[in-house]
Amino acid sequence: MLDRTTNLLGAVGLAVADRIESAARAILGHAGETPAAMVVIGYGLGPSNDQLRRILGLSHPGTVRLVDRLVADGLVERRQGRDKRAIALHLTGQGKVLREELLLGRLAAIRPLLAPLADEEQNTFAALLHKILASMETTDAERCTLCRLCDNRVCNDCPIPADFREQAHPVAL
Repeated sequence: MLDRTTNLLGAVGLAVADRIESAARAILGHAGETPAAMVVIGYGLGPSNDQLRRILGLSHPGTVRLVDRLVADGLVERRQGRDKRAIALHLTGQGKVLREELLLGRLAAIRPLLAPLADEEQNTFAALLHKILASMETTDAERCTLCRLCDNRVCNDCPIPADFREQAHPVAL
């Protein structure tokens, strides 16, 4: 039975990922790590290229190209970081609007998968997901990666809180 459950969870995971990617492509015209970059930068803590690279799991050159594209598209701006050597990334006004559309689009894309469940079943499923996530042994860097597309406004009891969203300074990754 465990293998069947594992297999079913894998299929649901892919369905969720595909829906998120499709929604992001429709909103941004880009998929890959672009939506996650927008969400992470949008927490407003001014991550550096290196912090963003670590959260997204990209190479340094890949992160630079991604940020260059976001800057060229008018979605991200580079500002002076906390120390004079670093650059901090922040969303522009247009970037904030698109980030909000991304977060709403992500929820809208996933919500239909839960529609067949009655309210009580949805509550049970949420509790089970919370239990699974809370049991994961993760570092803060791994939590940042797992939560890179999360809308922290709707998850008021996060099972795997990532410090980069809540601290005045992003976690040193």
